[in-house]
Amino acid sequence: MSWVILVIAGFFETGFAFCLGKAKEATGAATIYWYAGFVICLAISMILLVRATRELPIGTAYAVWTGIGAVGTVLIGIFVFKEPSHFWRIFFIVTLIASIVGLKFVTR
Repeated sequence: MSWVILVIAGFFETGFAFCLGKAKEATGAATIYWYAGFVICLAISMILLVRATRELPIGTAYAVWTGIGAVGTVLIGIFVFKEPSHFWRIFFIVTLIASIVGLKFVTR
């Protein structure tokens, strides 16, 4: 169950990065709403990370959490914010995913 909690925490990390990107583009009251979303996603992500580390080693949990957040944030950057997607960028995202999966398999 800790792995599921950790993956959800990683998705919320992606969520707070997305909210930051949207807040940067927003104006007026919408900016406040995006920053509120950032704070909420950040809090949920941290709480779930803490819960996951009750059973998982902190080094593994933190690496997986940041990895999921990094991959998710890059993908959101490519698909939502129209950031460039060239071969090397995709290549290194794939290697990051492989590393996250590898940590899952070598952790008891």
